Amino acid sequence: MEEKQLKTKAILPDEHKYLTFLKKVFRHEFRKNSFRRFSTPNLLHLEDLKNIFWDRYSDYVYSMNIDWFWDFCFKPNPSIPTLKWYIENELSELSQPVYSYYMDSFYPKNNEYIKWIGLFWGDVIWEDDPIIDAQLIFITYSILKKIGLADSIKISINSVWSKKEQAKFIEELQNFYEDKKHLLTEESKLDLESNPLKLLNPKSEDEEILLEKAPKITKFLKKDSKKHYTSLKEYLDILDVPYIEDSSLVWDYNYINNSVWEFRLIDSDDRISSGYRYNTLATKLWSEKDIPASGFSVDVFRIIDLLKEKNIKIKDKDELDLFFVQLWDDAKKVVLPLSLAARDAWINTAVSLWTPSMKEQMLKANRSGAKYVVMVWIMEARNWIFQVRNTIDWTQTEVKKEDLIDYIVEKIWKDKLDFYEPSRDLLTD
Repeated sequence: MEEKQLKTKAILPDEHKYLTFLKKVFRHEFRKNSFRRFSTPNLLHLEDLKNIFWDRYSDYVYSMNIDWFWDFCFKPNPSIPTLKWYIENELSELSQPVYSYYMDSFYPKNNEYIKWIGLFWGDVIWEDDPIIDAQLIFITYSILKKIGLADSIKISINSVWSKKEQAKFIEELQNFYEDKKHLLTEESKLDLESNPLKLLNPKSEDEEILLEKAPKITKFLKKDSKKHYTSLKEYLDILDVPYIEDSSLVWDYNYINNSVWEFRLIDSDDRISSGYRYNTLATKLWSEKDIPASGFSVDVFRIIDLLKEKNIKIKDKDELDLFFVQLWDDAKKVVLPLSLAARDAWINTAVSLWTPSMKEQMLKANRSGAKYVVMVWIMEARNWIFQVRNTIDWTQTEVKKEDLIDYIVEKIWKDKLDFYEPSRDLLTD
């Protein structure tokens, strides 16, 4: 196999702030809709992927050709290992459908590199009703709406029907382009032979013009597929989800049927979420019959980038409430247990115990952004009466040692006593 580059990513504290927020928002929405969290192994048996993708498996997955790892590969998405687990454990259909969600790392591959990405993913297994597809689209739309991004996205939907209908369409597509090859790019000429559905994504102006005249997918839908697609649109209308129909929207995974959808940015056309129905995947994982299933994924780091681009900030849950500064050993002996007591009272606290200069300590306190600064010198340590500075209104008060924790709690805690809704952590200008 040709050597590929594996792109990894370090998640720095500022991104973690957004990532933690988005985890809370998505988890809140998933649990509200009866989804349960599921985690899958990072490695899959290569034979399973070969059976799914046949001779094109190397286009999608990266296998580790290293000693005893030779027959394993990175998982490209969570649906494959999850469905495999359901099949191997022979779960009873009496308790279906099964709602699962994931917050995990995946390793899809393109022609240039193997990429580490972070995805939030939701699956519903053992249910074929198009209302499930509509529900998954609605969940994504609701979340993006809550975090202020709904106006930045467009939702495209399509149907790729059954395999028999798809085969007929592909035949007609190949016939249409057969005498027009001279207008295709070299890449598209290869696609015409190996995967004609890729021609629905034109790569040149000539191909865009040809696509307008090419056979349309919707003309090949039979009764059941038409009913499924029509019902999906009706449910989306009921849920008041805006969408556009895009007959060029297809996925070249060979286990997808019926509904496909994407969320893309209006300005850049970048894809931030996608979903599809994959009823035929089970038989490629050695199941005796198809198992109805539908799922979607969200590129969480693309959403983080978008929140930053729109200057949408997140409340800093690591924001300091209290900062202790001290001078000399007598003060240290008083400040150390007090700082621990403050943390036990759920006050976000920092303390400077090792810097000899009071000026440097005050500079640290100012840079920390703490709401209250407690200053303990030798006399304060001996008298047990401290100077407490409010850095918001720059007032200063004397507080007895035994009253300090209650005083700080009274000042800061009232604002935190509220029912929690994750989306309230957003801060917009």
